Amino acid sequence: MLTSFAYLIVPLLSIMSTVIYPSPIFGPIHSRRLGLSLGINLLPADGKVCSFDCIYCECGFNDDHRPLKPLPTRKEVAEKLEARLQQMVAEGQLPDVLTFAGNGEPTCHPRFPDIISDTLALRDRYCPKAKVSVLSNSTLIHSQRVREALMRVDNNILKLDTVDPQYIKKVDRPAGVFNLDRIVDCMKKFEGHIIIQTIFMHGPGVTNTTDEYVAPWLEVMKSIRPQEVMVYTIDRETPDPSLSKATREELDAIRDRVIAAGIPCQASY
Repeated sequence: MLTSFAYLIVPLLSIMSTVIYPSPIFGPIHSRRLGLSLGINLLPADGKVCSFDCIYCECGFNDDHRPLKPLPTRKEVAEKLEARLQQMVAEGQLPDVLTFAGNGEPTCHPRFPDIISDTLALRDRYCPKAKVSVLSNSTLIHSQRVREALMRVDNNILKLDTVDPQYIKKVDRPAGVFNLDRIVDCMKKFEGHIIIQTIFMHGPGVTNTTDEYVAPWLEVMKSIRPQEVMVYTIDRETPDPSLSKATREELDAIRDRVIAAGIPCQASY
């Protein structure tokens, strides 16, 4: 999926080079980009549910982790989140952010908009300074219900790894039809209330740090005009062992090109 977390005590289920997150609440953990993050996983605790099957996903390949348990209910998410926030308040350790992430694509939960409403209310009650973030692969932003829910959160973080359709098929491996033009058009509808997250890496036939990929991607960034761009690289072992990290120098160069285009950008190594 989209997460790149490390640190603190989280009872993750490790399977070879992958991690499966508890559900519906996990952490807090330390995010490279977001700070102390309390995770909200709207997918089952025993497997992965995602509309992508990325070759770099820390949760592994979809077929290797098919869940048997159901999705957590709206009531369960709210009750578990409130209990964890009450505990954090009592311990004097408030989160910087409440992050929807975990074992797949959070917006695929049928009650996603309602759960966003519950989460915002609980945030306001227990930790009003915390931000609410959603890490999404963008595949469902054509849905008006999903788009309206994402407009309500503080950090609407959407993935766009490239603007090359063949690269997306090879690396992100979307389920069903993936219309890149529609995704970009839907991103523009957020009118700047969007943070775009892009992973850069190396591998046989999938290196995307060259100008061949960066230049057209940057032109699309200019057309979307997000509030921020996050560029990052591999943080954990990947299910495809042939992949490797982009260098600090490569990420810095890409970051500087984004900033030169007038868009705030941060790089995570």
